[in-house]
Amino acid sequence: MALTREEREQFLAEPHVAALAVDAGEGRAPLTVPIWYQYAPGGDVWIMTGLDSRKNRLISAAGRFSLMVERTEPTVRYVSVEGPVLDTTPATPEQLREMAARYLPAAKVDGYVDFSSKNHGDQVVVRMRPERWVSSDLGSV
Repeated sequence: MALTREEREQFLAEPHVAALAVDAGEGRAPLTVPIWYQYAPGGDVWIMTGLDSRKNRLISAAGRFSLMVERTEPTVRYVSVEGPVLDTTPATPEQLREMAARYLPAAKVDGYVDFSSKNHGDQVVVRMRPERWVSSDLGSV
């Protein structure tokens, strides 16, 4: 059964690890990788990735990407969203901390932020406007 707008937006707002997919060019399947993301109901999705990463290059070339999140308990449920890139900007330490706090226990955030700042190179934030949604709750399949 398809989710209502409110259900799918609330589900996407939960801290799931998403599968990001983006066109990888002629003769290639889409690049599909796990990624952390941020979203608030009714807003835009944003991700953070390396400035020089393949993911960033492909997203820039395609001008759009999709995310899919799922769970298996208490029911099988998923939401997929696709849309255009709105902008790509240099990531700030505050955005890195916000993203880390979404996915990690509070006691691990400072260590992760420190590690990431020292080891991941320049990061960018890519914002996407959700245009197309696919969602379902398959009950207790």
